[in-house]
Amino acid sequence: MRAATERKIIRWFHILASIPILGYIYGPVATLPEPAVAVKFVILPAVVLSGFWLWLGHHVRKWWRTR
Repeated sequence: MRAATERKIIRWFHILASIPILGYIYGPVATLPEPAVAVKFVILPAVVLSGFWLWLGHHVRKWWRTR
């Protein structure tokens, strides 16, 4: 997979996965127990990791190749 294609896929995942976080902050998701747990412990870490990968993924790949 080309780097540009990978970035596009991860970027769209990052944007679409952030929608439930907005629902948690501004909507009634925080009052519902199951969706609140999913947002806190599944979606939020996935969005954070995808953001770090978009930001520092090229450094990780370069470090992994030289290892």
